[in-house]
Amino acid sequence: MLPALYRLLTRLLGRPLARHLLAKRSRRSPAYLLHQGERFGEPLDNPVQHAIWVHAVSVGETRAAVPLVQALRRRFPDAPLLLTQMTPTGRATAESLFPDAQCRYLPYDHPAWTAAFLAQHKPRFGIIMETEIWPNLLAACRAANLPVFLANARLSEQSAQGYRRWPSLFAPALQSFRSVLAQTEADAERLRSIGAENVLVCGNTKYDIAPPAAMRELAAAFKQRIGGRPVVVCASTRFHQNQDEALLLLQEWQQYQGDALLVIVPRHPERFDAVAEGAAALGLRVQRRSDEAAVRPDTQVWLGDSMGELFSYYLAADLAFVGGSLVDTGCQNIIEPIACGKPALFGYSTYNFAAACAGALAAGAALQVATPAEWYAAVQHWLANPAERERFSAQAAGFIQAHQGASERIAEAVCAALDEAT
Repeated sequence: MLPALYRLLTRLLGRPLARHLLAKRSRRSPAYLLHQGERFGEPLDNPVQHAIWVHAVSVGETRAAVPLVQALRRRFPDAPLLLTQMTPTGRATAESLFPDAQCRYLPYDHPAWTAAFLAQHKPRFGIIMETEIWPNLLAACRAANLPVFLANARLSEQSAQGYRRWPSLFAPALQSFRSVLAQTEADAERLRSIGAENVLVCGNTKYDIAPPAAMRELAAAFKQRIGGRPVVVCASTRFHQNQDEALLLLQEWQQYQGDALLVIVPRHPERFDAVAEGAAALGLRVQRRSDEAAVRPDTQVWLGDSMGELFSYYLAADLAFVGGSLVDTGCQNIIEPIACGKPALFGYSTYNFAAACAGALAAGAALQVATPAEWYAAVQHWLANPAERERFSAQAAGFIQAHQGASERIAEAVCAALDEAT
């Protein structure tokens, strides 16, 4: 009954709700106005067909797909690649990381639009990254007899509680996946509790990501612009419930008297100007990465107003803080700075990276802080104790190495499931 009602509501209300959502989001990010036809299942002029289809909703999922795509391409060397996203920043990231792929928006979850998408592209098989459970899309995959996999799958307890309220809608959707390839046993148990079958624990592909050579070269250029000063990077800061995480950190930085440079990299480009203005309003001397100028000796804050360069900021740092954790958005990717060999800090909110954060703490590769004041105290301590920073960096390497290999395990599981079906 509920799946039929969902299909009916999406048919009746899908277009006006989608247009309202796009108009609302475009007020913050005008890029949402572009390529709208793709979101409604309108055909492309040259749709790639019989491709490996990978859906990665935004930036983090797209980056996490890189080592998995590499593993799949070793096994399917002649297959083209189709990448779908839901956000403009995710699309831009995909176009940068996968220049030979066809990149487009996945249609919203309307029965006709999702069916049209599959009919246009006729994928060889589908990989959906992390936690995208769309009932109409998965019903269309089932009707088309398309093997589809939920890879790098994760599910917080908070999200699981939401899915459990609608078992008759989401259990059939989850059972449409040929396999569900979870990051951890805890994720696997939560996914099973909401109806998933054929669940395997494969690990997290984000441990398999190495900073590209181009990012290392850019980091060297950043260091040259900055000079010999210590660098504290605060990456992927978030704005949540009228709290600007970057501003919370900047308020603490007002009291700093040393020569270290604070680098703030907001998670979303629409926050660049607001963060720059907030820092200036606090009396801090600010420069922007986009000015392409050398960082002046008296500059206190360098705004990372660029996309796709996070590895370079981390590589140029002496220590790093991962945002989305001192406001309640579950933490951004704690693995990236640790993979760059940097001592890492994160805040109290970690539900999106709970296993990685707990593992990093246990391995001595990161520290957790509860408040902006604790963040500032930890930064002060690490700046004054380079030997301790080196100890954390050394432990970071072992932590990353111990968790690598998920991409190969997922690719093997996909191939095994496909072979079993033939």
